[in-house]
Amino acid sequence: MPLIQPDPTFYPSAREAMLAPPEGLAYVALLDPAGDGRPDGLATIDLSDGSIIDVHDMSVPGDELHHFGWNVCSAALCPYAPHPHVERRYLVLPGLRSSRIYIFDVKDDPRHPKLVKTIEPETVFKKTGYSRPHTVHCGTDAIYVSALGNVNGDVPGGVFTLDHDTFEPKGRWEADRGSQRLHYDFWWHLGHDTMITSEWGTPNQIEPGPSLELLAGRQYGHRLHVWDLVKRRHLQEIDLGDQHQMALELRPAHDPTKTHGFVNTVINVEDLSANIFTWYLEDGLWKARKTITIPAEPADPDLLPEPLKQFGAVPPLVSDISLTLDDRILLVSAWGTGELKAYDVSDPFAPRETGSVRIGGIVRRDAHPAAPDRALNGGPQMVETSRDGRRVYFTNSLYRSWDDVFYPDGISSWMAKVDIADDGSIALDPGFFVDFAADGRRAHQIRLQGGDSSSDSYCFP
Repeated sequence: MPLIQPDPTFYPSAREAMLAPPEGLAYVALLDPAGDGRPDGLATIDLSDGSIIDVHDMSVPGDELHHFGWNVCSAALCPYAPHPHVERRYLVLPGLRSSRIYIFDVKDDPRHPKLVKTIEPETVFKKTGYSRPHTVHCGTDAIYVSALGNVNGDVPGGVFTLDHDTFEPKGRWEADRGSQRLHYDFWWHLGHDTMITSEWGTPNQIEPGPSLELLAGRQYGHRLHVWDLVKRRHLQEIDLGDQHQMALELRPAHDPTKTHGFVNTVINVEDLSANIFTWYLEDGLWKARKTITIPAEPADPDLLPEPLKQFGAVPPLVSDISLTLDDRILLVSAWGTGELKAYDVSDPFAPRETGSVRIGGIVRRDAHPAAPDRALNGGPQMVETSRDGRRVYFTNSLYRSWDDVFYPDGISSWMAKVDIADDGSIALDPGFFVDFAADGRRAHQIRLQGGDSSSDSYCFP
């Protein structure tokens, strides 16, 4: 009788995952900037030389592919997981604007993913009551998907689940949502049966582009929500302060015995800074403390897009963060100023900056060493770190309507890589630069073959 073995890309602990073989491929979501002409695509990148191996176009235009993920991952090795036999085989790609979800099989030919299923928006609406699926995480019992709003593009947003095997929507995750209405990201502390969620805004607030009126009125999200992961009940609300608008990416410690994590807020309306908060458990209550502030940079108003001219400064617009599997280095992307920063967060309450690279930016337009005479727009945006914590890949497009406001000349898209040294310093790899200009679409989310620093969760230290 053959012995069924777990998927070899599953690891019981982050410590063991760091010893995995280096990644060979990256899968990258490509967005058509017109929105209604050419379909979005899924690109496969050879990481040995940065070449584009394959691009698979979606079925119809207008999806706005965003944060996609795996069907299953290392969470399947948790002692209570009902599916230890499953494979990291499928990529689940949600269309943020269309609410359509695509399923790609990468098992037989990883270099050329195959579309095997499409979940139409009407199915998502009917089964969940949500729309605008945003982020996909593989859990122990299902595929979890965040949604920014209801079918009408208003509150509430939340989380729904897909069946591991059929990919059919199972329904809303929340049994009791308490005070939660706005939604963005979600992650969990599996060892403590706790989920954390964050807030951006409703689809109706987000889709037209950034609103100075909403910012001035402090109407975007600025809270974290704490949930009982098993009972699916809202436990607690953590207000980061309404001046800290748009609480986005959640990065919990990978060690399941640790009870802290990090979240970025995009802009402080009082001084245009961006901030990182550390959340933590203390005396039975979850709390948050501001631990990093990145100030705005003065700039010539003539070089700024219309919404920023009155301020005479470039806000960092921190839009993504990534935490290495050893919970040591936090990568922070400042999309507005065109900077990728690295911090040693071994002490999560006293981060220490260890490195920085500049590329792109609203004003600076810093070049890449591979093309030193070419001014680049966009800036470090979506960030993904290799399992061993040595390589960081990033792209330069945020969201179509927001791209067009802050980079009105249009983003010519690219993907770059930095290497992390032992001391936490970072440096651009001069030989790695993926140029999507010929394709014409904009690169966003990255997933690394076999897993990466933000795709898996672990039940063992």
